[in-house]
Amino acid sequence: MEVMDKAWLESRRKLSRAETEREILQLLDHPFLPTLYAHFETDKFACLVMEFCPGGDLHALRQRQPGKLFPEHAARFYAAEVLLALEYLHMLGVVYRDLKPENVLVRDDGHVMLSDFDLSLRCAASTTLVRPSLPCSASGPNGGACIQPTCFMPKLFGGRSSKKSASAASRSKSGDQQQGAMPELVVEPTGARSMSFVGTHEYLAPEIIKGEGHGSAVDWWTFGVFLHELMYGKTPFKGQTNRATLFNVVGQQLRFPEGGPPTSGASKDLIRGLLAKEPQGRLGVKRGAAEIKQHPFFEGVNWALIRCSTPPGVPRPVEPIAVAAMPAKSASMDRVETNYNSSKRTPAGPGADHVESGGKFLDFEFF
Repeated sequence: MEVMDKAWLESRRKLSRAETEREILQLLDHPFLPTLYAHFETDKFACLVMEFCPGGDLHALRQRQPGKLFPEHAARFYAAEVLLALEYLHMLGVVYRDLKPENVLVRDDGHVMLSDFDLSLRCAASTTLVRPSLPCSASGPNGGACIQPTCFMPKLFGGRSSKKSASAASRSKSGDQQQGAMPELVVEPTGARSMSFVGTHEYLAPEIIKGEGHGSAVDWWTFGVFLHELMYGKTPFKGQTNRATLFNVVGQQLRFPEGGPPTSGASKDLIRGLLAKEPQGRLGVKRGAAEIKQHPFFEGVNWALIRCSTPPGVPRPVEPIAVAAMPAKSASMDRVETNYNSSKRTPAGPGADHVESGGKFLDFEFF
């Protein structure tokens, strides 16, 4: 249960963010996103009742791995489930804006759940028809699992084996070969624009730092940083200070750690595509998650049945604890503009609120 002190939220002008988080939670119906079971209020507190994830979060789980990083197959598994969650949010017109391992919770069966929506941006999702350059094929770069609805049209709308149907199918196939595949439906919050300076320092996209305004492309940037941290045990642009980190994000070229763990060329290529400094050149900006799903790094992933796949491991359960409502929300990294600061790092800037937490409260999220 997430307990929010309404007076504290009002004094820091965070009531609207708490309301946005509740509204988003009420929209969600997805296996890798939380279910809001109940919402109730007292004179002093607002409470959200959601699923408890006894596995903790991916940050804590990574710390327990050899070398404090995940092997590539495990990183692929977690990244795939997070990607599906982001795709669903974008379909709803939600730009998440705060992806990091601390916000990815681990269920008791080893699958994950994206949490924490107080920084999310709500807007209208735009539907776009995009004609792929290559025809839809059952044996594509995604390992034989076509992800486009058009690939399933014969199964869904066929069923008759008459000569007429066969002839029509033949003509359709011939037409596709000549004209390319049927247009692909892309649903993305393409019209989303915000000037807010929000997020976590090590995950901030360059366009946010430069104050140019940002949209859904920031989620693909953070997805690249997220994947880098899972595989290498650290974010790619971290500096000695928060200020140095921001300068690195904007001006430093991406470099993979020397002497680091063995990783595939496909994983590096994906991270490079996601961490393009210019949003318009970033992987995912044109066709959303579908573009990322088809990258060779995810070859062999059965997107339709990933919930039925076996996780890399089932984590040791974290016992739930009962705590009183607190006037701050814990996190393990600085977050800009929200004033929800870290028990492990320094505040996000001058005047930022700072609440020390520790002991049994360390892994519990609260206001």
